[in-house]
Amino acid sequence: MKVRNSKEQQRHRLERDMERFLSEGGSISEVPNGVSGADAVSGKGHQTVLFNGPRQDQRTDLSQVVATIDSRKHKPRRQRLNARPQRKLVYDDFGEPLRWVWQNK
Repeated sequence: MKVRNSKEQQRHRLERDMERFLSEGGSISEVPNGVSGADAVSGKGHQTVLFNGPRQDQRTDLSQVVATIDSRKHKPRRQRLNARPQRKLVYDDFGEPLRWVWQNK
């Protein structure tokens, strides 16, 4: 298992790396708060690739497409031309089943 460094060890390593960078002739420039990395003149800077294209302000009206889809969902049921006979159970006077009979509607 890899042993993780503590925050103090990371801090010391960062300070040591900064000292080495400065001793080799490097310089650190301070950037004031509120300054952005984006170029204000050309409008370029850090941009996501997905949103680089022209902005599309127009929207397509899909109300008729939605109405067509909804009309397909709620189709009226077809009525049968020839009604099928149905079986019905006939009971006697005491509530006992007697027989099945076919009824046309």
